[in-house]
Amino acid sequence: METMAECLFCRIAAGEVAAPIVYEDGECLAFLDHRPLFPGHVLLIPRRHYETLPDLPATDVGPFFATAQVLCRAVEEAMQAEGSLVAINNRVSQSVPHLHVHIVPRRRKDGLRGFFWPRRPYRDDAETESVRAAVHEAIERLRKSK
Repeated sequence: METMAECLFCRIAAGEVAAPIVYEDGECLAFLDHRPLFPGHVLLIPRRHYETLPDLPATDVGPFFATAQVLCRAVEEAMQAEGSLVAINNRVSQSVPHLHVHIVPRRRKDGLRGFFWPRRPYRDDAETESVRAAVHEAIERLRKSK
């Protein structure tokens, strides 16, 4: 696991590594992805190091996503896009282990096809119910532990 001193996004937030910044305030920073899906692809990060969304303190979630909401509107307007994709990877496929939200301008028939992995339906109603119950029970345990 990277330390904060080794984390590329912490180094960008500290001004040690240059990035094309589009927005910043005391809590977060947004910059253009260096390998965009499409021009205008922005990454929003908290300035403090949190590896995943579950690590972000609950009190910071609202302000962080309010910023993401503004960035969605701004990216769509600036890039004259018809919509946007907003995505977060938690550990798996997370190229930098620092929470970041991808905000990507989208257009109909832009070549990006839904999710990037194969999808399949549940085998049957029993599997659907088993998964539903497991997730519901985990939610209840997490709510009780607060």
